[in-house]
Amino acid sequence: MRADQGHEPETTGDERWDVFLAALAEHLAYGGGRGAAPWTEARSLYRFWFPFNTRAARVDAIVHAPASFRRRGVFIAPQELEVA
Repeated sequence: MRADQGHEPETTGDERWDVFLAALAEHLAYGGGRGAAPWTEARSLYRFWFPFNTRAARVDAIVHAPASFRRRGVFIAPQELEVA
């Protein structure tokens, strides 16, 4: 099933990336003026995760991570999303 229809996508096999994708889906939905799909709400981490784990990247991500990522425990700087 396609995620754009509101159905939960299959797992990547790595909980961190599954949560990252939920945060990204929510971030893009709100940026496009739409609400997030219901499946995104259930995904979050118990331990913080920094996909780009250098000292500078961690500091930047703690301060500037978009809300959809931060509330799930994923810390990524906004400019890292622009590169993707």
